[in-house]
Amino acid sequence: MTDSSIQHLQLEEFHKARGARFVPFAGWQMPVQYSSIIQEHMTVRKRAGLFDVSHMGEVRVAGKDALRYLNHLLTNAFDSLQAGRSRYALMCYSDGGVVDDLIVYRLEGNEYLVCVNASNRVKDVAWMQEHASSFEVEVEDQSDRWGLLALQGPDSEGFLQGIVHAPLTGLKRFAHLRASLAGVECIISRTGYTGGDGFEIYFDASSGLDVICAIDARAEVLTIPDFYCGLGCRDSLRLEAGLPLYGHEISESIDPITAGLEWAVKLGKANGFIGSDALAKRKAAGLRERVVYYTLDDRRIAREGDKVFQSEQEVGRVLAGSYSPVSGKAIGSALVGVDAVRSGSLQVNLRGNPVRLVPNSLL
Repeated sequence: MTDSSIQHLQLEEFHKARGARFVPFAGWQMPVQYSSIIQEHMTVRKRAGLFDVSHMGEVRVAGKDALRYLNHLLTNAFDSLQAGRSRYALMCYSDGGVVDDLIVYRLEGNEYLVCVNASNRVKDVAWMQEHASSFEVEVEDQSDRWGLLALQGPDSEGFLQGIVHAPLTGLKRFAHLRASLAGVECIISRTGYTGGDGFEIYFDASSGLDVICAIDARAEVLTIPDFYCGLGCRDSLRLEAGLPLYGHEISESIDPITAGLEWAVKLGKANGFIGSDALAKRKAAGLRERVVYYTLDDRRIAREGDKVFQSEQEVGRVLAGSYSPVSGKAIGSALVGVDAVRSGSLQVNLRGNPVRLVPNSLL
């Protein structure tokens, strides 16, 4: 990818002024850290931190058949999804491999907003439009119209309530509402990618500076250090919480069942969904390997592709690795044989030294 093809956040200069260090990610120039990854991580776990995730994709789905279309396209079921609520799901190929994971927001009536990963936006939209031809539905890529900030951490409700003119206390997890922030109408959703409490704030991209300046002023009043957070701690936070990232724990070759996301796969729903037959057969046959999230008995981080062993026999590979400031140990994810996970005694070789790998939960 050439430099000319890299996209830039609308608020890039704002982030530079606050010390952001940038790296290319998913076709975008993105802040990786501001102060330090560890300090930003702990700010989110103890107070509240802000992420600019405006690189994410947003797709509008609307029309008479919107509900039937989403049930056909995605692994989860949406018949019970009410306006003002959202639901996690995966989009699969016919063989059960993952196109992407996403969140569906029901707006009003037959209108939905689907948030997809930035790295998959082009192929996602193409896939969604390809499979819309049999339905009375509009599928429109609106990614360039939306800005998106994520305020995450235990103090996020109190923080946001001071600048949002709508009651947030009763807003449940995976619920959203429309509210004014700095005079800008926003969709405020109690969702996030850190495993803790938090909100995601959608707004018209042209109003991004107004929104973030109001948030910035509030952070100064509350004297929150290390308030701005980058991709570095976003990755350590999501691994600490056991949340998947496309291209690591889910992919074209790692299906939702193998990834431990069966709770978001409704194999029994009427008429099935794209990939349901393949996933049902895989489940019936029994899994040979499974994604596990782990802790190492060491501070050193295992890297993607490092091999997992049991009694000197290779039984898996590391998918992602990071460091948990909360536990003071290395953490990560791995694809490991089911029998090996059940019997335990797993290790990863770190530069010639065997280190014990402990899955966070047994199968």
